[in-house]
Amino acid sequence: MTLSGTLGKTFVLLVLLMASATVGWATHSMLLMIVGVFGGLITAIATSFKPNWAPITAPLYSVLEGLAVGGISVIYAERMADTKYAGAVPLAILGTFLVFGVMLFLYATRVIKVNQTFLTIVMAGTIAIGVTYLVTMLVGMFVPGFYQLPIYRSGPIGIGFSLFVIFMAAGNLAIDFKVIEDGIASKAPKFMEWYAGFGLLVTLVWLYLEILRLLSKIAGRR
Repeated sequence: MTLSGTLGKTFVLLVLLMASATVGWATHSMLLMIVGVFGGLITAIATSFKPNWAPITAPLYSVLEGLAVGGISVIYAERMADTKYAGAVPLAILGTFLVFGVMLFLYATRVIKVNQTFLTIVMAGTIAIGVTYLVTMLVGMFVPGFYQLPIYRSGPIGIGFSLFVIFMAAGNLAIDFKVIEDGIASKAPKFMEWYAGFGLLVTLVWLYLEILRLLSKIAGRR
Protein backbone atom coordinates (compact mmCIF):
# COMPACT_ATOMS: atom_id res chain seq x y z
CA MET A 1 0.00 0.00 0.00
CA THR A 2 1.40 3.38 -1.04
CA LEU A 3 0.14 6.96 -0.90
CA SER A 4 0.27 7.39 -4.68
CA GLY A 5 -1.58 4.12 -5.20
CA THR A 6 -4.27 5.07 -2.69
CA LEU A 7 -4.72 8.53 -4.21
CA GLY A 8 -4.96 7.07 -7.70
CA LYS A 9 -7.58 4.50 -6.78
CA THR A 10 -9.59 7.02 -4.77
CA PHE A 11 -9.59 9.30 -7.81
CA VAL A 12 -10.86 6.44 -10.00
CA LEU A 13 -13.67 5.75 -7.52
CA LEU A 14 -14.64 9.43 -7.44
CA VAL A 15 -14.75 9.62 -11.23
CA LEU A 16 -16.93 6.50 -11.40
CA LEU A 17 -19.29 7.89 -8.77
CA MET A 18 -19.59 11.29 -10.46
CA ALA A 19 -20.18 9.73 -13.89
CA SER A 20 -22.85 7.42 -12.48
CA ALA A 21 -24.44 10.28 -10.51
CA THR A 22 -24.68 12.24 -13.76
CA VAL A 23 -26.63 9.35 -15.28
CA GLY A 24 -28.92 9.19 -12.24
CA TRP A 25 -29.48 12.95 -12.42
CA ALA A 26 -30.15 13.00 -16.17
CA THR A 27 -32.54 10.04 -16.27
CA HIS A 28 -34.62 11.00 -13.19
CA SER A 29 -35.25 7.26 -12.85
CA MET A 30 -36.71 6.15 -9.53
CA LEU A 31 -35.87 2.54 -10.43
CA LEU A 32 -32.20 3.35 -10.95
CA MET A 33 -32.14 5.26 -7.68
CA ILE A 34 -33.65 2.32 -5.76
CA VAL A 35 -31.23 -0.11 -7.40
CA GLY A 36 -28.40 2.23 -6.46
CA VAL A 37 -29.52 2.59 -2.85
CA PHE A 38 -29.95 -1.10 -2.09
CA GLY A 39 -27.19 -2.31 -4.42
CA GLY A 40 -24.77 0.19 -2.90
CA LEU A 41 -25.75 -0.85 0.63
CA ILE A 42 -25.23 -4.55 -0.10
CA THR A 43 -21.91 -3.89 -1.84
CA ALA A 44 -20.73 -1.66 1.02
CA ILE A 45 -21.54 -4.33 3.60
CA ALA A 46 -19.74 -6.98 1.54
CA THR A 47 -16.67 -4.76 1.19
CA SER A 48 -16.62 -3.99 4.91
CA PHE A 49 -16.58 -7.69 5.81
CA LYS A 50 -14.29 -8.75 2.96
CA PRO A 51 -11.71 -5.96 2.39
CA ASN A 52 -9.78 -8.19 -0.04
CA TRP A 53 -12.79 -7.98 -2.39
CA ALA A 54 -12.34 -4.20 -2.61
CA PRO A 55 -10.59 -4.17 -6.04
CA ILE A 56 -13.91 -5.42 -7.47
CA THR A 57 -16.55 -4.26 -4.99
CA ALA A 58 -15.25 -0.71 -4.47
CA PRO A 59 -15.68 0.31 -8.15
CA LEU A 60 -19.07 -1.46 -8.19
CA TYR A 61 -20.09 0.46 -5.07
CA SER A 62 -19.06 3.73 -6.73
CA VAL A 63 -21.27 3.07 -9.75
CA LEU A 64 -24.28 1.95 -7.70
CA GLU A 65 -23.95 4.69 -5.12
CA GLY A 66 -23.61 7.24 -7.90
CA LEU A 67 -27.02 6.24 -9.25
CA ALA A 68 -28.47 6.69 -5.77
CA VAL A 69 -26.78 10.05 -5.20
CA GLY A 70 -27.89 11.36 -8.59
CA GLY A 71 -31.51 10.38 -7.98
CA ILE A 72 -31.57 11.76 -4.44
CA SER A 73 -30.01 15.01 -5.64
CA VAL A 74 -32.83 15.43 -8.17
CA ILE A 75 -35.42 15.03 -5.40
CA TYR A 76 -33.76 17.71 -3.25
CA ALA A 77 -33.27 20.02 -6.24
CA GLU A 78 -36.97 19.81 -7.12
CA ARG A 79 -37.95 20.36 -3.49
CA MET A 80 -35.90 23.57 -3.32
CA ALA A 81 -36.54 24.77 -6.88
CA ASP A 82 -38.80 27.63 -5.78
CA THR A 83 -36.56 28.83 -2.95
CA LYS A 84 -33.41 30.92 -2.84
CA TYR A 85 -31.55 27.62 -2.40
CA ALA A 86 -32.35 26.43 -5.93
CA GLY A 87 -28.61 25.88 -6.44
CA ALA A 88 -28.32 23.65 -3.38
CA VAL A 89 -26.78 20.68 -5.21
CA PRO A 90 -23.62 22.46 -6.46
CA LEU A 91 -23.46 24.26 -3.11
CA ALA A 92 -23.53 20.91 -1.28
CA ILE A 93 -20.79 19.56 -3.57
CA LEU A 94 -18.66 22.63 -2.85
CA GLY A 95 -19.35 22.32 0.87
CA THR A 96 -18.32 18.67 0.84
CA PHE A 97 -14.94 19.38 -0.72
CA LEU A 98 -14.40 22.39 1.54
CA VAL A 99 -14.98 20.25 4.63
CA PHE A 100 -12.67 17.59 3.14
CA GLY A 101 -9.95 20.19 2.53
CA VAL A 102 -10.24 21.67 6.01
CA MET A 103 -10.15 18.27 7.70
CA LEU A 104 -7.16 17.18 5.61
CA PHE A 105 -5.31 20.36 6.60
CA LEU A 106 -6.18 19.96 10.29
CA TYR A 107 -5.11 16.31 10.21
CA ALA A 108 -1.87 16.94 8.28
CA THR A 109 -0.84 19.75 10.65
CA ARG A 110 -1.79 17.58 13.66
CA VAL A 111 -4.27 20.12 14.94
CA ILE A 112 -6.57 17.09 15.06
CA LYS A 113 -5.05 13.96 16.55
CA VAL A 114 -6.90 10.70 16.01
CA ASN A 115 -6.25 9.13 19.41
CA GLN A 116 -8.38 6.70 21.39
CA THR A 117 -10.54 9.49 22.87
CA PHE A 118 -11.22 10.93 19.42
CA LEU A 119 -12.08 7.49 18.04
CA THR A 120 -14.43 6.75 20.93
CA ILE A 121 -16.33 10.03 20.60
CA VAL A 122 -16.67 9.91 16.81
CA MET A 123 -17.59 6.23 16.66
CA ALA A 124 -20.14 6.59 19.48
CA GLY A 125 -21.73 9.55 17.69
CA THR A 126 -21.72 7.72 14.35
CA ILE A 127 -23.37 4.62 15.84
CA ALA A 128 -26.00 6.77 17.57
CA ILE A 129 -26.81 8.50 14.26
CA GLY A 130 -26.97 5.18 12.43
CA VAL A 131 -29.33 3.70 15.03
CA THR A 132 -31.51 6.83 14.89
CA TYR A 133 -31.84 6.63 11.10
CA LEU A 134 -32.46 2.88 11.19
CA VAL A 135 -35.19 3.15 13.83
CA THR A 136 -36.78 6.02 11.89
CA MET A 137 -36.80 3.97 8.69
CA LEU A 138 -38.30 0.89 10.34
CA VAL A 139 -40.90 2.69 12.45
CA GLY A 140 -41.69 5.11 9.60
CA MET A 141 -42.80 2.17 7.45
CA PHE A 142 -45.73 1.66 9.82
CA VAL A 143 -46.11 5.13 11.36
CA PRO A 144 -45.65 7.75 8.58
CA GLY A 145 -45.95 10.60 11.05
CA PHE A 146 -42.76 9.41 12.72
CA TYR A 147 -40.80 11.34 10.07
CA GLN A 148 -42.21 14.54 11.54
CA LEU A 149 -39.97 14.31 14.59
CA PRO A 150 -38.25 17.67 15.37
CA ILE A 151 -34.83 16.34 14.28
CA TYR A 152 -36.13 15.92 10.72
CA ARG A 153 -37.89 19.27 10.45
CA SER A 154 -36.63 22.74 9.62
CA GLY A 155 -36.72 24.12 13.17
CA PRO A 156 -33.70 24.83 15.39
CA ILE A 157 -33.62 21.23 16.65
CA GLY A 158 -33.61 19.83 13.12
CA ILE A 159 -30.88 22.19 11.93
CA GLY A 160 -28.86 21.52 15.08
CA PHE A 161 -29.15 17.78 14.50
CA SER A 162 -27.96 18.14 10.90
CA LEU A 163 -24.97 20.19 12.05
CA PHE A 164 -24.13 17.49 14.58
CA VAL A 165 -24.31 14.80 11.88
CA ILE A 166 -22.05 16.86 9.58
CA PHE A 167 -19.60 17.28 12.46
CA MET A 168 -19.55 13.50 12.98
CA ALA A 169 -19.06 12.88 9.24
CA ALA A 170 -16.12 15.30 9.28
CA GLY A 171 -14.68 13.37 12.22
CA ASN A 172 -14.93 10.19 10.17
CA LEU A 173 -12.82 11.83 7.48
CA ALA A 174 -10.02 12.22 10.01
CA ILE A 175 -10.35 8.53 10.86
CA ASP A 176 -10.16 7.67 7.15
CA PHE A 177 -6.93 9.68 6.88
CA LYS A 178 -5.55 7.77 9.88
CA VAL A 179 -6.42 4.43 8.28
CA ILE A 180 -4.56 5.44 5.12
CA GLU A 181 -1.53 6.71 7.03
CA ASP A 182 -1.31 3.59 9.21
CA GLY A 183 -1.83 1.29 6.23
CA ILE A 184 1.06 2.88 4.34
CA ALA A 185 3.31 2.83 7.41
CA SER A 186 2.61 -0.85 8.09
CA LYS A 187 2.99 -1.83 4.41
CA ALA A 188 -0.55 -3.18 4.21
CA PRO A 189 -1.50 -5.41 1.23
CA LYS A 190 -2.09 -3.70 -2.11
CA PHE A 191 -5.86 -4.32 -2.01
CA MET A 192 -6.03 -1.97 0.97
CA GLU A 193 -5.55 0.94 -1.44
CA TRP A 194 -8.96 0.16 -2.89
CA TYR A 195 -10.42 -0.44 0.56
CA ALA A 196 -9.09 2.86 1.91
CA GLY A 197 -10.46 4.68 -1.13
CA PHE A 198 -13.81 2.98 -0.60
CA GLY A 199 -13.91 4.09 3.04
CA LEU A 200 -13.13 7.66 2.08
CA LEU A 201 -15.81 7.63 -0.61
CA VAL A 202 -18.46 6.31 1.80
CA THR A 203 -17.73 9.21 4.16
CA LEU A 204 -17.76 11.81 1.37
CA VAL A 205 -21.14 10.58 0.11
CA TRP A 206 -22.55 10.68 3.64
CA LEU A 207 -21.18 14.19 4.15
CA TYR A 208 -22.63 15.42 0.85
CA LEU A 209 -26.10 14.04 1.58
CA GLU A 210 -26.10 15.54 5.08
CA ILE A 211 -25.10 18.97 3.77
CA LEU A 212 -27.88 18.68 1.18
CA ARG A 213 -30.34 17.75 3.95
CA LEU A 214 -29.20 20.76 6.01
CA LEU A 215 -29.72 23.12 3.07
CA SER A 216 -33.18 21.64 2.54
CA LYS A 217 -34.07 22.33 6.18
CA ILE A 218 -32.78 25.89 5.95
CA ALA A 219 -34.75 26.42 2.72
CA GLY A 220 -37.86 25.25 4.56
CA ARG A 221 -37.60 28.13 7.06
CA ARG A 222 -39.41 30.60 4.80
